[in-house]
Amino acid sequence: MPSRRKARELALQMLFQWDLGHNAPGEVITTFLEPRKLDPETEAFARSLFEGAVREADSLDALLRAHADRWRLERMAAVDRNILRLALYELLRVPENPPAVVFDEALELARRFSTPESVQFVNGVLEGARKAQEKEG
Repeated sequence: MPSRRKARELALQMLFQWDLGHNAPGEVITTFLEPRKLDPETEAFARSLFEGAVREADSLDALLRAHADRWRLERMAAVDRNILRLALYELLRVPENPPAVVFDEALELARRFSTPESVQFVNGVLEGARKAQEKEG
């Protein structure tokens, strides 16, 4: 059975590996995702989120800088930075997923993989980015 939550977890783990290990995206997919023998839909969604977030990392990082008051990108916890990249990519480029779902999933990732303070931080940055997008669009 396909699981979008599992796909988001995998995409986050791949982003983390890409970010900290400085591995090529294709290498991350080959060594991390492909050996898992996942449901094809879960694998495809994980791959699309990861590849999209990597492809648009520069613009996503610019958004992070704009909405993470008093936080330099380099000083953010790596897991939080990548949760935010993933969620911002999904908010901006996967319009069929409702923003409320994207927010909930990002907060769940923060609860599971980061600290209690990270949940508030992730929520605040995403809310700022969402409000800015509403004004623009």
